[in-house]
Amino acid sequence: MMTEDKSGPGGPEDLSPDPSCEDRTTEEDKQQNGELPVKAAPPEEFVHPEGGWGWVVMLASMWCNGSVFGIQNSFGLIFQCLLREFGSEDDPDLRFKTSWVGSLSMGMIFFCSPIVSIFTDILGCRVTAVGGAAVGLVGLLASSFVKSLGVMYFTYGIVFSCGCSFAYQPSLVILGHYFKKRLGLVNGIVTAGSSIFTITLPYILSGLLKKIGLQHTLRVLCILMFILVLAGFTYKPLLPIKPTSSRDGKLRMSRIFNRNIWKSVGYRIWAFGIPAALYGYFVPYVHLMQHVEERFGKDSNKEVLLTCIGITSCLGRFIFGSVADFVKGVNKVFLQVASFFVIGFMSTMIPVCQMFGGLIAVCLLMGLFDGCFICIMAPIAFELVGANDVSQAIGFLLGLMSVPMVVGPPIAGILKSVTSRQLSINRCNGRR
Repeated sequence: MMTEDKSGPGGPEDLSPDPSCEDRTTEEDKQQNGELPVKAAPPEEFVHPEGGWGWVVMLASMWCNGSVFGIQNSFGLIFQCLLREFGSEDDPDLRFKTSWVGSLSMGMIFFCSPIVSIFTDILGCRVTAVGGAAVGLVGLLASSFVKSLGVMYFTYGIVFSCGCSFAYQPSLVILGHYFKKRLGLVNGIVTAGSSIFTITLPYILSGLLKKIGLQHTLRVLCILMFILVLAGFTYKPLLPIKPTSSRDGKLRMSRIFNRNIWKSVGYRIWAFGIPAALYGYFVPYVHLMQHVEERFGKDSNKEVLLTCIGITSCLGRFIFGSVADFVKGVNKVFLQVASFFVIGFMSTMIPVCQMFGGLIAVCLLMGLFDGCFICIMAPIAFELVGANDVSQAIGFLLGLMSVPMVVGPPIAGILKSVTSRQLSINRCNGRR
């Protein structure tokens, strides 16, 4: 009797394993045992919320820009008090030495930026900003007890400004977590904070300095830094962190020292080109108040000039931030270069103005294009290197900017001293 062969292929008695199943099982076992890396699912594209909690972050960043650069831009009034506190206003050497306090303070904000970018990548925006604001608060409070110019270099020029640097840069980086399409406009609003403070703070400082003196005025300014500490807690990060293996030292080092930003030719040209245009940028904020008193008298309404710069700078940030976002075909780099040209030309017009009204017109134009320069700096960095590398891109740019920021005002003070002495010699010799 013939029986049906059930042992052939495909039959119910066929117990031979499927090769494809065996391969899959082997791969799964190896992945579980750590012999093969687990294949990660493709990352989902990050969608910026374009609002929500981002509006709170925007207001906190706005306060940061206002408190940091409002104090820095009003240094001309503190500069005059330092001259009275530590010597004579007519001493040209003291003017040179005192100008280092303000220029060192502004320069250190930018000089520390490459280090701040590394801390921001490792610790995050929130921790970096809160810690920096706390250090700035300590430095400003310590400056209120200083009795010598040398110590002021350290407390105000280094400690306070380094703290401001650690608080300032995360306020630019965190905006890219919440906004993309509106980033130019939001940067304009955020950086307008410094304009608003520049408009109002000179009048407040002028009254405080007359009534309670320099030391107590610095203590009042500590309130701004304390609020800045609280504002830093709102910086909740959203962008996914690029994964790095703890066993791969190269990946960890590449996160600390990001070389990707230097692969962009556009970024290299931009990063080294901007500092070359900034040697005279901070000079008016340090020496303008003293220049007005010497040219138009001590009773002149010198605070109105900082107000003019602040108002038009605020308008410029809204105008040019909107232009950069919504006008198609606009080259942000060319727009920034044009702003540098106007700012530089207006700066050369300050000593030429013989009428106070002409000086007001110069300050109005300076402020307008200053707003253009400031508000599109971060959007340009985002375009050149991308969101993942923007922290160190901004950091190294600001670090390169520190050199002209530091040496510009003292060089202007030296030129002022030399020309003043030469004029005195000419008058003594009967020459005009």
